[in-house]
Amino acid sequence: MTVELTIAEGVAEILLNEPGKLNALDEQAIADLSDAYTQAAEAGVRAVLLHGEGRAFCAGRDISNVDPATDDAEGYLSRVVTPLLTQIDAFPAPTFAIATGACLGIGLGLLIASDVVYVADTAKIGSPFANLGATLDSGGHALFFERLGAHRTLDLIYTAELISGTEAVQLGLFSRVVPQAEILAFTRARVSRVAAGATQAFLASKRLVHQLRDERVGLWPSLAAENAAQGALGGSADYAEGFAAFQEKRKPVFTGLA
Repeated sequence: MTVELTIAEGVAEILLNEPGKLNALDEQAIADLSDAYTQAAEAGVRAVLLHGEGRAFCAGRDISNVDPATDDAEGYLSRVVTPLLTQIDAFPAPTFAIATGACLGIGLGLLIASDVVYVADTAKIGSPFANLGATLDSGGHALFFERLGAHRTLDLIYTAELISGTEAVQLGLFSRVVPQAEILAFTRARVSRVAAGATQAFLASKRLVHQLRDERVGLWPSLAAENAAQGALGGSADYAEGFAAFQEKRKPVFTGLA
């Protein structure tokens, strides 16, 4: 697997480039992907875009040379996959991913870990593991149960049915659906716009959303956290610039600095 990283104008673009294998990931590829996110963070980028070359985003783990008799599946997932997903989830800037073609297993997990996912109408999302005698992993159970409920989740898992990108967005799994031919340009434009925005304000919202997701806080604790976040942002240069630009009827110029 080749993982390609380019950084320009505050945006890190990470490409999974092994189209002949549908961008399936082995352990080295996961390490390379982790390194790409580390380099992007160290470069201080203000947004990340992850996508795959060819007809699939990522078909999951590369099992072409895996011997099930000796495979430590739990160790692989816990030691290799989960740290990458948590790294992406905690990335210190907005993260975007493009879902095209097969988005399965670890590929689905990469989408779940990203902040915003734009889905091609041709994407295929679901749980093919019934055909392997295995179960859905990489956070798929949590996503499907939260958005689809128990019955639809188990229906997808038991039958190995894959849903289209259009249906995935209609069901509330991801952000929006875009025609396959347009999705890369569409996403690049939006990522560039976000990279020029008030990064610290975006990160405050990211933390608030993660608190709601992970701690299941209620309305009033979340509102209190919002108040505190707004107060902290009040001392930032971007906050002052945003208010000044509004009052002066001009476009703000944000630095994204803390």
